[in-house]
Amino acid sequence: MARLTRFFWFCSGANFSLLKRSPTESNKYIGIGATVFFTGVLAALAAGYALFTVFESIWPAIFFGLLWGLMIFNLDRFIVSSMRKKENAWGEWKLAVPRLVLAVLLALVISKPLELKMFEREINRKIDEKKTEFISESKLNLAKGFPEIQELESKIDTLKAEVASFEMFRDQLQEEYDAERFGEKTSRTSGIVGLGTNAKKKEQQLDAAQATLDGLRLRNQVRIDTLEAQIRSFVALRQAEFEKQQPGIEGFDGLAARMEALDTLTKESSAMAMANVFIMLLFIAIETAPIFVKLISPRGPYDEYLELHEDKVKLFKGEKWTFAKGESDARVGYFQDTHFYATDLQKEKTNRKNKAQTEAEIARVESDFKV
Repeated sequence: MARLTRFFWFCSGANFSLLKRSPTESNKYIGIGATVFFTGVLAALAAGYALFTVFESIWPAIFFGLLWGLMIFNLDRFIVSSMRKKENAWGEWKLAVPRLVLAVLLALVISKPLELKMFEREINRKIDEKKTEFISESKLNLAKGFPEIQELESKIDTLKAEVASFEMFRDQLQEEYDAERFGEKTSRTSGIVGLGTNAKKKEQQLDAAQATLDGLRLRNQVRIDTLEAQIRSFVALRQAEFEKQQPGIEGFDGLAARMEALDTLTKESSAMAMANVFIMLLFIAIETAPIFVKLISPRGPYDEYLELHEDKVKLFKGEKWTFAKGESDARVGYFQDTHFYATDLQKEKTNRKNKAQTEAEIARVESDFKV
């Protein structure tokens, strides 16, 4: 328990020596440290899942997930440890507002990958629907891109219709021939039973039509086979183009696709939208909990010790600054005194020398004038 307590103290950013002197504050900072720690754990899990959808490999996802979790942990620890309890509550809130904004942004970043994991089944269903839609659109676009197939199919339909039309004509002759043999009276038969003259004519017409139909079938089938071979070649080209697009459609399963699917689901279902909001608020509450704990908790002994320690540092700094400034002023004064004294002495010597030289020059001029 002692090691666990110290670990959570470390997570809260508290000073161990000061916290030991205020044991009543221990539980508060254990709770703050535990919140910071588990926020980092959730951030690592969220980043690991998000990166797994990107890399589709577990080891890079684990590495970068741990890195992201440690970064969030360190940032939360800094946010909490940098807050100070002051006598002025308004001053505390002014300092806390930027930290709260940052905590909310971190909560939004952390919550989104976990939302994707929670709604994974619904998102997979929506992505499958989207893939099916992409496949249909791709096939439709490819069909428009190969109009030759439709033209060839139209020609085949025309040839088949020609054969079907002549078959109907042959069937009509067959009916007339049968009616003539059995003595059925119609507008095109005599009504005489037996193979008479009319029946033989009908038979000849039927045989000729059958021969023509067989020839037509043979010719059109050859043409149809040729057209179908051309269609198969174009279909093969279309299939090759579709197979090129297939990996892109199958790969529509990244982070952006899942976020888009989640957005669509929340628009379609009010229940999912409400669940999405609650999850987001939950993570915002978790992320901002350490800050609010420090804000709403009363000023305790630890805060007094911490302020006293910081004030001692400020006083020590002031003393050092005063001593350093005094020593500097003394050195500057000594330098100025000695420097100006030497300068004045040099000036006096120079003046004496100049005066002596001037007097000597005057005496020489007077001597020359007397002579």
